[in-house]
Amino acid sequence: MVDVLYYSFDGKIHKGQVVIDERLVGDIKEIFKVALENKFPIGSVMPISHDKFYVNGKWNEDDQSMLSNNTSAFNYRLVTGGKKLSMHAYGFAIDINPVQNPYRKGNIVLPAQAVYDPNVPGTLTPESPVVKAFKRLGWVWGGDWKSLKDYMHFEKTPQEP
Repeated sequence: MVDVLYYSFDGKIHKGQVVIDERLVGDIKEIFKVALENKFPIGSVMPISHDKFYVNGKWNEDDQSMLSNNTSAFNYRLVTGGKKLSMHAYGFAIDINPVQNPYRKGNIVLPAQAVYDPNVPGTLTPESPVVKAFKRLGWVWGGDWKSLKDYMHFEKTPQEP
């Protein structure tokens, strides 16, 4: 669990926590430093296990986290619409600002009613300092994918020493 500082949509600096594979801690610290220095707004940063995502007596953490515009990393789940484990299940992925940076494949948009508009604060674009920092550190951005767009998503498989 990594403590991070981030600039939010309210114009204030907040403290959050990211659960990520220990080999990626340095990268996460660097990314959040870049985001803070550039005043890139982030909605919230809470682990997926936060009580906020326990609704009506059951865990619906991924949907609730996305609807809450929460930035999170580790989440033991399958890939969207698939049968294999997501990179999030290994602690090798992070999603940033799902409301501004939705997942889109055909008619499926997650979170529902989210709109990707590069002119809206908190939206990730190829020119964004946050996207550039992730790529410089060897991460893959879902916004570059061809078969679908997952603008919130970054992933990296750590190399063994």
